[in-house]
Amino acid sequence: MTAGVTALWSHRNSLRILVRRDLAVKYRQSVLGYLWSLIEPLGMGAIYFFVFGVLYSGPTNRHLGEAAGSYPLFLITGIFAWMWTSSALSEATNALTGQSRLITTMNVPRQVFPIGRVTGRFAEYVAGLPILLAVAVVYAANGRVTLGWSLLSLPLAVAVQGTLLVGLALLLSAVNVLMRDVERFMRLVIRVLFYATPIIYPLSLVRESGMPGWVKMAYELNPLVGIFQLQHAIWYPDEFPDARLLTTTIAGSLLVLAAGWWAFRRLEPAVLKEL
Repeated sequence: MTAGVTALWSHRNSLRILVRRDLAVKYRQSVLGYLWSLIEPLGMGAIYFFVFGVLYSGPTNRHLGEAAGSYPLFLITGIFAWMWTSSALSEATNALTGQSRLITTMNVPRQVFPIGRVTGRFAEYVAGLPILLAVAVVYAANGRVTLGWSLLSLPLAVAVQGTLLVGLALLLSAVNVLMRDVERFMRLVIRVLFYATPIIYPLSLVRESGMPGWVKMAYELNPLVGIFQLQHAIWYPDEFPDARLLTTTIAGSLLVLAAGWWAFRRLEPAVLKEL
């Protein structure tokens, strides 16, 4: 794995070129261009705010605590991070099947292609951070959010989320070449993960529910749970994951990265033969 990382680093310019090309192709014939990376999550945030912040505001506020007065910020923080996750997983799954000609002609590590999809979606996530900060400043001016040391949760959240997504991208892209059902299956998994992760609702809602203890424990084994707690903790320090959840999240993400890298290397000969 160390040799693979070294080879990847030596071809970082190729990765940069692939990311720029993907972004250019994605928005080439779009009038609004990169603004779509902001419009879509903001639109989703508006819909969920209407449902849970207006129609069901009572139950929502009881579990949000200090976030109740700034629920739109809570929503879009989770949704911006989720757009990075869902887009990266969707596009990384077919990163090899959709670029077979490049893969068989370019002399670069094949990991560049799925990692490039994750990096490209990260660039869109970064583009939305000024919007989040502007909304947070507005709520901070009204005393509903306190900006302070909790902002340090952002680099930790990004690092752990990027680690998890790279591992999943490597695994899914390789397996999808050999079993094309993976791409269709991931569409269902992504929908399930959205509601099985504390994105539009707080983790306390799950912990205080009447579900059996083993279900709650299994729920928190999902590394995305801790990752989105870190994302929300940027503005809400009380949402910072406890030691057990944080350890589970970091260890799980590193394990997925190692498993994804190992699986990609083992399957690479069969993948190249299939392509």
